[in-house]
Amino acid sequence: MATEVKVPTLGESITSGIIAAWHVQEGDYVKKDQLVYELETDKITSEGLAEQEGRISLRASEGDEVEIGQVIAEIDETAAAPKESAEAKTVSEGERKALTDGEEQSPQTSDAVSPAVRRIASETSLDPSAVAGTGKAGRVTKGDMLEALEKRSNESTDTETKSKPVLDPVQSDRSTRKRLSPMRQKIAERLVMAQQEAAMLTTFNEVDLSQIKALRAKHQEKFVEKHGVKLGFMSFFVKAAVHALKEAPAINAQLDGDELVQNHYYDIGIAVSTEKGLLVPVARDCDSQSLAEIEMQIVNYAKKAREGKIELSDLQGGVFTITNGGIFGSMLSTPILNAPQSAILGMHAIQDRPAAVNGEVVIRPMMYLALSYDHRIVDGKEAVTFLVKIKEGLEDPARLLLEI
Repeated sequence: MATEVKVPTLGESITSGIIAAWHVQEGDYVKKDQLVYELETDKITSEGLAEQEGRISLRASEGDEVEIGQVIAEIDETAAAPKESAEAKTVSEGERKALTDGEEQSPQTSDAVSPAVRRIASETSLDPSAVAGTGKAGRVTKGDMLEALEKRSNESTDTETKSKPVLDPVQSDRSTRKRLSPMRQKIAERLVMAQQEAAMLTTFNEVDLSQIKALRAKHQEKFVEKHGVKLGFMSFFVKAAVHALKEAPAINAQLDGDELVQNHYYDIGIAVSTEKGLLVPVARDCDSQSLAEIEMQIVNYAKKAREGKIELSDLQGGVFTITNGGIFGSMLSTPILNAPQSAILGMHAIQDRPAAVNGEVVIRPMMYLALSYDHRIVDGKEAVTFLVKIKEGLEDPARLLLEI
């Protein structure tokens, strides 16, 4: 009797993925719940476990794009388990512990680390055995590898140069060719699809952040003392987006075939940059959340993203997205829609610029805002109204608290 190993359903918006790594080889005997493969999509990396015990036959190769529900392997449950050698059976507990503590059973060996760790090691030349593991029994996790990479990037240029693999002289002098990661490929496909399928248009405005900066400076210390998290700019932008979505409900809608779906909830996606690309975890129920609660959600997602622990459920259900290119110094941009949402707000760098206030020229902290939207759903009037409401809420934060 053979059990088919199929690509599981990962979410309604995910139809395929790429096999990033097999954790077993053709003909291996696998045990139930053993890690078998790693699947990458444009959203997350997921790991597949064996549902039964038996001998496995692979039906797909690493790098293959596979559809949801496709059979990628079979497990022969009738196959006999390999017999343990007499020597293995007579190993004492003390000897077993010695082996466990030794190099042969180290959690950093290539057979013990996860596919994600192996892939990071192969792409970056970072040796897992040199990384302190925080997983079970000292096992090196994906988060450990990413943290070690971040530390390595902060080392001196000489040290960093020594840690890099030696490249072919011609290749290092002129260029380096490297295959796109499966996740990067899927991200590219979705971005191109978003531009081809939507009638995307962008409108701009600018906002004076004097009031928010003053409010943060005045109350930051007590805010941190009470809530254990800093009061950032993003929570104000999230609250302003919720306020504007209520005033311009067309933005809080999306197309599903030939039907228009009007949303009545306010889950806001916040773009987070990771080593593998941009992820958009979703802050939930932002209309009923306080600034502190929104900040806590943002901090938790940022931590999970750094550690490579973002889950598919964290990325689903958003009705609107905010992306902040300003943290990288961007002055102005036209963000691409996060399908199937109908709009996305782009934040940019805050710069002190001259502004006319009551007939006088004064210096104010200004930011350009960009709203990209799907013109099939949203008219120009609604888009401009939405962006004006964002501006009003940020320039007078009391409006957000009073919901006016």
